[in-house]
Parts: sequence; structure tokens; C-alpha cells
Amino acid sequence: MDEVSFEAALDDHVHDMMDACIRCGKCVEACPTMEPAGIGNADPIEVIAGALDIIRDGQGPEASRKWASSCVLSGECIKACDYNVNPRFLLAMARAAMRRASKDLPERRRDGVQAFRDLGRDVATLSQLQLDHTTLERLGQGRASAGTSEELPDFVFYTGCNVLKTPHIALLALDIMDRLGISYRVLGGPSHCCGVQQLRAADIEMAGRMGANTIDHLARSKSGNVLSWCPSCYVQFTETTLPALERQGRAKPFELTPFIKFLRGRLADLAPHLTRPVAMRVALHRHPGVAGTMEAAADLLRAIPGIELVALDIPAAGLQSVSLSALPAYKRQLQLAELEAAHKAGVDALVAVYHSDHRELCGHERDWPFRIVNVLEVLGEAMGLRQPDRYKELKLLQDADLIMAECHELIAEHALDPARAREVVVKGLLGDQPLPLQGRA
Repeated sequence: MDEVSFEAALDDHVHDMMDACIRCGKCVEACPTMEPAGIGNADPIEVIAGALDIIRDGQGPEASRKWASSCVLSGECIKACDYNVNPRFLLAMARAAMRRASKDLPERRRDGVQAFRDLGRDVATLSQLQLDHTTLERLGQGRASAGTSEELPDFVFYTGCNVLKTPHIALLALDIMDRLGISYRVLGGPSHCCGVQQLRAADIEMAGRMGANTIDHLARSKSGNVLSWCPSCYVQFTETTLPALERQGRAKPFELTPFIKFLRGRLADLAPHLTRPVAMRVALHRHPGVAGTMEAAADLLRAIPGIELVALDIPAAGLQSVSLSALPAYKRQLQLAELEAAHKAGVDALVAVYHSDHRELCGHERDWPFRIVNVLEVLGEAMGLRQPDRYKELKLLQDADLIMAECHELIAEHALDPARAREVVVKGLLGDQPLPLQGRA
């Protein structure tokens, strides 16, 4: 008997979930984006019923279309459901259905390919502007990628793609695992894509093919556990790709664990290495999309001698900062409110977890009297581990020509086209600034 296609298996998963939904509207009521999306007065029952209609045939009421298009992946809808339905996943399927209704497959496939190429170009260029060949290979990039030994490691560390734009974060993760005596193999970058770009383009079969190929490479460790960094990859694998592959009859290949939650689970092993006090008053930049991750980050910060963790009275929304791009005005409002609250609280640092948070926020360090750092930088400081945040150094220059001059040796080492590299600097580094800088405070 022929194996069912990935798309058919995913459809089967979708239909079972739709059948389980009783259209009570609790997921809509819990959603933090209804008001920002301009549909706060819509009837919750009608909105969820319309979203299911969209999944069936690509058509549905305007409020339901806005709700699906405005999803920032906060996951509050998942918590609100009493029937084991994942509304966040269903909204992803609704967005795919709307694209299928508006574009034929060849055009959708071209869109997915172009998005993938753009991502690969930006990731490769920005990482090469910061790292030499040897360090890139440590992050699993290049021909002599890390972890080529035939012996299975304890874990696979899956970076995803975009953290390579801020490589100091991924390098600190490796440094911490080295200190804990953990063996690992690093996989990530565009050559090991999760398929999310193809899903967004509604090229479902290609999304499954790319994701399944990466999953086959990830499923090679002693523990059967993959440590993931990117929250978008985590959602793509756990909510879309792995459930569909299981519907195809494949066994679950591994457990996928967010790296921050993994470190929290190893806090007893980590604590003896936190020997250097870090005298800082800090606030945690929060996104609730992956359950338990922000709580784990807070516990890690509290375990560091000298750290005072303060709470900011602002909403936490989205999977990560880039997810809020569906509602750009709302994103700018939240980011400004957080910077003002951090200033009022007198923090020494605003501490983010994810890479897109760091990319979007770090430039504001120029204008506010506190640092903007990643949680692994604070952990690393307590452990005597440091990696230079070259991304922030370059972004704070706020001048493409100065950045190109700073990076001239690496441009030559990687044989980068200067014109293309400058374009990525302008659009992908300096242009990655949702809330404009204010000028020097």
C-alpha cells in the first residue's frame, strides 16, 4: 500500500481537530490580538466558526480572516481550550487556506522558494560579517561542520536559521554545554530548514518534505532528545510536521526540548558553575508562545548570584518579537511601553531570550540608560564565559558604510559581494528596527 502524502496526512490531522472543536469561542476570548486587530467587538463564536469555514474552502467572514491574519502565536488560545484543540495550529491552516484560494500552486511554490532564498542570503551574509570560517563551522555551517564524529552525541542542538544572525547567542549555548560536559552535534541554518517558509506560502507538500529531511538528520543522538533554540522551528515541528509524519505511520523520532527549559531542568548541574556574582537589576522581556520558557528563563536569572529580577507591568504577547509583525502598530506600542517601564523601574539591563527580540531591541541601548542583553549573556557572565555581541556593536554604528568598513576583512575572507553585503546590512540589520530609534537620550 502506498504511503499517504504529507499533505493528506496533515489534512487528516486538521479535520480531526476541527471535529473536536465545539465552537465555544473561548479561544477567541482569550486571544490578546482581538482589540489590536480591530475586531474586539466581534462575536467569539462567529469568529471561530468562520475560521473553520476558511479552512474548509478558503472563504469566511471578514472578522475571522482578520483574526487568522493577526495571529502572533501567543498560545493563550491553547490554554483556554478544554477539548485538546490547538487553535493556533488551526489559524495557521486558515492562513494557508486563504493563500490557496488566492494563488495557484506554482505561484505559491515560487513565493516559498523566494522567501527561502532571501532568508538564506540574509542569514549567511550577516553571520559571515561577524564570524570567521572556523567559528562558523563550530555552529554547524560550512563543509567541516561541528560534530562530524561517527559516535552519537548526547544531544543534537538545533539552532534553526535566524539565530545565526546574532551568533554570540548560539555560541554561548555551546559554551555552556561544554562547561556542563555535554556532548552534542550542531545542526541548523538554511540547509536544515524546518519548512516554515513553505508553510507560510501554503506549499504544504514542500514544507513537509523539507521538515522531514531535517527531522531525519536530527534523530541521531544517544538521548533521543533534540535541544531547540528557535521558537518558530519548535512550533513548526511540534504542531505541524511531527503530527503529520506520525499520521503517515512514522514513529516519533525524538523529544524536542527548548534549550532554556533544558537548562532549567539541569539547574542543579548548572548552579555550581554560577560562581561569579552579577550585580544587576534586570527585567525579563517576555513572550508566552512556548509554554514554560519564560518561567524557566526567570528561574535561571534568579539562580545567578547578585541578580535582582523585577517585573514590568506590561502585556506579554507573541511567540517572539518577529511574530508581532502581523500587527506592526501594536508591536511598536508594546516595545515603547516596555522601554519606558524598564527606565522607570531603574533596571541595569533588559534581558531577552530569543534572537529576534535581541535584533529588534538592541539598537535602543543607544538611547536608554540600560543594557539590552540575552539571557545567555547573563548566565555566561556568572560562569566566566563571554562571546562578543558583534551584531549589537555593528547596529549601534547606525551607518552602513561604517559597518562595511568594520567588516572588510571578513568580507574578503568569505569572498562576499560588497554590493550585496551592503544591501543586507541596510535592509536586514539597520532595517530590522520596528520601533524607530529616538536619538541620543
